[in-house]
Amino acid sequence: MTPEIITKDITKKYQNIRRRSEEICAPLEIEDYVVQPIVDVSPPKWHLGHTTWFFETFILTPHFPDYKVFDPQYNFVFNSYYETIGARVIRTDRGNLSRPSVSEVYQYRKYVDEHMEAFLESSFLTEALEPLLELGLNHEQQHQELLVTDIKYILGHNPLFPAYTKEEKPGKNNSEDLEMLRFPEGVYEIGYKGDGFCFDNELGRHKVYLTDFKIASRLVTNSEYLEFMKAGGYEDFRHWHAEGWDWVKQNAAKSPLYWHYIENKWMYYTLNGLQEIDPDAPLCHINFYEASAFASWKGMRLPTEEEWETASIYFDWGTRWEWTNSAYLPYPHFKKEAGAVGEYNGKFMINQMVLRGASEATPPGHSRNTYRNFFQPNLKWQFTGIRLAQ
Repeated sequence: MTPEIITKDITKKYQNIRRRSEEICAPLEIEDYVVQPIVDVSPPKWHLGHTTWFFETFILTPHFPDYKVFDPQYNFVFNSYYETIGARVIRTDRGNLSRPSVSEVYQYRKYVDEHMEAFLESSFLTEALEPLLELGLNHEQQHQELLVTDIKYILGHNPLFPAYTKEEKPGKNNSEDLEMLRFPEGVYEIGYKGDGFCFDNELGRHKVYLTDFKIASRLVTNSEYLEFMKAGGYEDFRHWHAEGWDWVKQNAAKSPLYWHYIENKWMYYTLNGLQEIDPDAPLCHINFYEASAFASWKGMRLPTEEEWETASIYFDWGTRWEWTNSAYLPYPHFKKEAGAVGEYNGKFMINQMVLRGASEATPPGHSRNTYRNFFQPNLKWQFTGIRLAQ
């Protein structure tokens, strides 16, 4: 493949991914762009600016001669957590950023995109910089998923329950019989293997010893979780971790996120608005505490991430991020990169649990069975579900 074709492919990929972020925001009203209901949810305007800041800060400023930053204040506004890069707006204050305006953020995106496209077609794009560019594109895809989840939280906590879109996507039906897939005791390999892109936390590939185990062929459904609720699952401390039971009491928890009991019916807020729950749809928006308590109530457990990855080629996955019973820790031989890029994953390897798979909010081409997502055990605004194990 000639350098000209490679350049065109990279430019087209860059343009497509950048365009997708704006397409996700297209159904929003201007007022929706600034809302931050909770600390974990960032305003859509901030996501659009932050992903742009990544390309400006890590690629254009250090590697494209004579590039002038769009606005020197934007490094303070759109830096997320990179201590190496300098001071930043604290996460809880992102919703206070009425300025820069939405139109100014889109001007910022246009300015950076024009310079990035010129950079991609120049001799300054060296082979050594291609991994950083690939990281930036995957970083934007991560934020596209966060955009969907954050928009759902913003609109799902609006008292009017407005629909994000009228275009309904066919849901995944989970009504087939549950089968427990058996795997023998033995040594297995996990971790990314190949020449394509992966995040550093997927490396390095290594052997693990697993005792014999069984894992469910499908995800837990809404109707199955409703049985847990009706059986008093949220009132029975025996199924909960101590920390989880504290969470139940402190939050008066009684159901998954976006479930509302209205006129003797359980309703569920979807991106298409408020609807009666589909009993056969895979359960969504539960945290690790709830997932673990449900598994205990069923006389089972959650799979470890090693079990999940080993078994994943034998079942369908990708509808929900699936909680595992594994703490988020480095693999053997994990190595943090030097500089700000080294802050991407390693600094978060404490007090978090691993999720595996993908979800309906995950961009196409952005999922692998080695992908290690991670969140704190109390969080439930992501598209999370349960797969049981024994």
